[in-house]
Amino acid sequence: MAGCCSPTEYRRLFNRKYAARDARRYRRHGLSGTSRDLVELAGDVQGASILDIGGGVGAIELELLASGADHATNVELSGGYEDEAEQLLTERGLAHRVERRVGDFVTDADAIDRHDVVVMHRVVCCYPDVDSLVGAAAAHTGRRLLLTYPQERRWLQAGMHMINLWLQLKRCGFRAFAHPIADIVAAANAEGLRLERRERRGLLWESAAFAR
Repeated sequence: MAGCCSPTEYRRLFNRKYAARDARRYRRHGLSGTSRDLVELAGDVQGASILDIGGGVGAIELELLASGADHATNVELSGGYEDEAEQLLTERGLAHRVERRVGDFVTDADAIDRHDVVVMHRVVCCYPDVDSLVGAAAAHTGRRLLLTYPQERRWLQAGMHMINLWLQLKRCGFRAFAHPIADIVAAANAEGLRLERRERRGLLWESAAFAR
């Protein structure tokens, strides 16, 4: 998202090559572990609208559409995903059920409708202002907000610090963040959502579902 670095820096990292690798992996192996966790946490999505923030090539929304969701909106800061996403939609005959928008969700939030289910897979760790991001996502949630973010571990925070130092040495403006989980929960609670379920995956990631 734009708040972690300039849009140019974000697009430099999450480029067409990165998108092609994601799409290739999805075609071969389906969703990764944490992505599957979010689809499970979504529960019954029959007839639901999906808002996928930072959704990349759109793999999660494709699975939710296959599970009965009616339509989806994908908001992604990097335009590097668009060609691969369009190919995936065409292959599955779903182009007419997905709207893709390139832009910063927090900045553009007023122009985006509320959706039944809102998804942010590994997006919170890319944005410095957790209150603004999670708050805007929660405000756009009709039923359930689904998130994946780094677990709250000291060694993981130290690891992110080292990653950010490496990025700085590479002269890349992108930065990663390990926000306190209490802040994530508080931002969702402030918009009328309650924590419904949390799931840990390995030593790195945690997924959560918030319900209205």
